[in-house]
Amino acid sequence: MRLTAGRVLFAVTAVVMCATGASSRGVAAVNSSRSAAVTSRAPTAAARASVVSANPIRHVIVIYQENHSFDETLGKFCELHHRRCDGYTGTVRLKNGAVVAMHQSRDIVPNVFHNVKAQVTAVDGGKMDGWSKVGFCSKKKHFACLTYYVPSQIPSLAALASKFVVADRTFSMANSPSWGGHLYVAAATLDNFTGELPTPARGFARGPGWGCNSNLQAPWISPKTHTVSMQPSCIPARPGTLDPKRYPFNGAMRGTRVSWVPTIFDRLDAKHISWKLYSSTAVWAVCPSFAECLYGPQHDNVVATTRILRDAAHGTLPSFSVLLPEGGKRTDQHNGNSMLVGDNWIGRAVSAIESGPDWSSTAVFITYDDCGCFYDHVPPGKNPDGTPQGVRVPMVIVSPYAKAAYTDHHQATFASILKFTEETFGLAPLSVNDRKAYDYSASFDFNAAPTGSRTTLGQHRVPAASLRYLAAHPLDLDDPT
Repeated sequence: MRLTAGRVLFAVTAVVMCATGASSRGVAAVNSSRSAAVTSRAPTAAARASVVSANPIRHVIVIYQENHSFDETLGKFCELHHRRCDGYTGTVRLKNGAVVAMHQSRDIVPNVFHNVKAQVTAVDGGKMDGWSKVGFCSKKKHFACLTYYVPSQIPSLAALASKFVVADRTFSMANSPSWGGHLYVAAATLDNFTGELPTPARGFARGPGWGCNSNLQAPWISPKTHTVSMQPSCIPARPGTLDPKRYPFNGAMRGTRVSWVPTIFDRLDAKHISWKLYSSTAVWAVCPSFAECLYGPQHDNVVATTRILRDAAHGTLPSFSVLLPEGGKRTDQHNGNSMLVGDNWIGRAVSAIESGPDWSSTAVFITYDDCGCFYDHVPPGKNPDGTPQGVRVPMVIVSPYAKAAYTDHHQATFASILKFTEETFGLAPLSVNDRKAYDYSASFDFNAAPTGSRTTLGQHRVPAASLRYLAAHPLDLDDPT
């Protein structure tokens, strides 16, 4: 059911923060000091109250790609645009004192480790100097995780960043690869899972993917005793939601200590507001990790990735959606895949949205589910629930109401997207993380007339070397990272 009324009053700041060159780029300083000059405080109540208007957004779309950090993806863009945003692609002082120069990446994304251990090692308590200890990063001639892309390698994302908003203080919500990233994009929490990848459980046949029907288990921390145990890699359904005869453990494969937590889908359903997961695969997907989505009526909201092109053209976009990479087409920009193939997909999807009749009331958030364990110089903070945030990730906000060529320096996480969605549609928060999150209010000007111009986003030729590499390396559709 499309939301047609009830515009929510939305406060936006009237003070535009100027872009900063951040701090010293010298290797003598600790890596994290490069970001010291950029403020990350949320707008004051007075600033937010200075301009109050109705929020005209009726469609929130999250384009959720795979495995890249901010500096690796947009660092060179920031430097080439007069340091409009806080990006860095210079020399890095590692924990052992060695000074290493970052270098331009090839189109095929380097295949470095990016599990929880790798990300925690790289961050090194906020020193941002542990990258040489990341698996497959250190090579004889260079460091694969100390790399960056230039704008010509990501032409669609660079064009959108140039025209719209770059939010250069958006962090992943945990040091977790994709399985964890696909929990908190819907629930703003890992629900006490550590984020470690699910593994086989004795006595259970391996199922598809790594969610509720995978018959896998993952480390989970008891909120009472703080002990770690292996629990089904599944957020169980709310008791009474599923048929107890078919699902005696509320969707988990066996008894579980994990509790149900609400998702943004539950909040939208409660108000009869439309939503979709554009998702072609059971692996790089959100739904299978939530029993209520996998086994209940919510599964009807999961449609093919390319369906967004038709929905955009016909003016039938839902109120909220998450657009995941197209399964089997290698559009995810995952380690080992082509960066440009994924960028072409981003360009194709955004072009369809901008050209469709829903564009005038749409906000698109383009981001990545984890860092892929590529270098970033800004140390993460903590979430409101006390858990540590993960590495900073790219965030480009596209909308006819997004401020032109603007950089939003406020501290944010994926919970901020949920906060924006909740305020837009009048939904209750899911947890303390989204309730206390920054809402990207400085990125928008709802008092200004919406821009009617479209971004020129073409389809670009993928390098022949990349095509040969992809042909020789079949896609692993069961990769949970």
